[in-house]
Amino acid sequence: MITRKIANKITELAGMYYSVCLFGPRQCGKTTLAKTLFPMYSYANLEDMDTRSLAKNDPKEFFTRFPEPVIIDEIQRVPELLSTVQVRIDENHKKGQYIITGSQQIPLKSSVAQSLAGRTAIVQMQSLSLSELKDADIELERDTQLISGGMPYLYAEKGNNPFEYYKNYVATYLERDIAQVGAVQDLMRFEKFMRLLAGRTGQLVNNSSIANEIGVSSVTIGSWLSILEASHIVCILHPWYTNRTSQVVKTPKVYFCDTGLASYLLGIENPAQMQRDPLLENLFENLVITEALKARLNSGAEPDLYFFRNSKGLEVDLILKKGNKLRLFEIKSGKSLNDEFTKNMDRFIAQYSNFVDTAEIKGTVIYSGEDYPSYKDFSYANFHHTESLFERTEEPFVLNF
Repeated sequence: MITRKIANKITELAGMYYSVCLFGPRQCGKTTLAKTLFPMYSYANLEDMDTRSLAKNDPKEFFTRFPEPVIIDEIQRVPELLSTVQVRIDENHKKGQYIITGSQQIPLKSSVAQSLAGRTAIVQMQSLSLSELKDADIELERDTQLISGGMPYLYAEKGNNPFEYYKNYVATYLERDIAQVGAVQDLMRFEKFMRLLAGRTGQLVNNSSIANEIGVSSVTIGSWLSILEASHIVCILHPWYTNRTSQVVKTPKVYFCDTGLASYLLGIENPAQMQRDPLLENLFENLVITEALKARLNSGAEPDLYFFRNSKGLEVDLILKKGNKLRLFEIKSGKSLNDEFTKNMDRFIAQYSNFVDTAEIKGTVIYSGEDYPSYKDFSYANFHHTESLFERTEEPFVLNF
């Protein structure tokens, strides 16, 4: 098993809270990690029909059969069980008694908020990061990494086919998550929506444009986008702007949480196709954005990630907000140093110098070439080293008395 960087955070939170809710994409390794970290806990998988029926119809007997401390897997199948968990927490007041996993949050948001407020820690887990793969002596070339993504199954042994894996992944997602939620009546149109969205990765979300292509309303597209975000298929990057700025584009961008899934939806089957694909730059940007997100989440930090674009064509691909200062990043798939890569960061600094941290460097280009810590007031970093640029380094404040 590949060591997961978020493991220490989960163990720490289990010592602080009565329960820990571990949410993330289907098959990203939640169950394996929970069982590894808490091997002595009883285990209940709510995907199992008999176990699910017991949880629904006789929760007291459920906890007799699966006594605390317990791992409850795929809680979205029986969200009403959280009410019983709340009662048992309030009766016993023992820390770390419930490790709860869920692969999509659509029916869970209100249940967790109502039942476990103040009693649980929520952890967002993603697929494998590049640094986790590197620690396991796996470091893939750019185009191979883009089509492979980060799902643990693909790296359990050699010889797996990413395209076939994600084909089955989409089928499972549509059948188990989307069909069961019942929020989508036409699964064929919903799958077409996913493919169209993959073609717009890294672009501003335009619900009306997509709605016209599929033949549904823009309201429906907004609802479907929320479903994809809640089930960890896509993530949304919001723009940074100041309250006094009126010319800034305030529409968010959409990215897929896993580039392997986006590549499959685009029909890209191998590295040779990726190299020629017109969306290579977009998918590479997608990879870096999600690596930055993983670095923030795995180190226990708030994401605090944004982009910038205004009506005059000025754009910065990625912004990290640290305290009251911003750190700027441009993302390019190429391998060579290029002064063109840093021009937008220079223009941004000229307009918003009070906001940008320029103590050591003006900004960073993340690309496919070698690391250069300092080159003409900017740094260049290979995409495999994205984590080191975004992980939390400061110790969190704790109250001691």
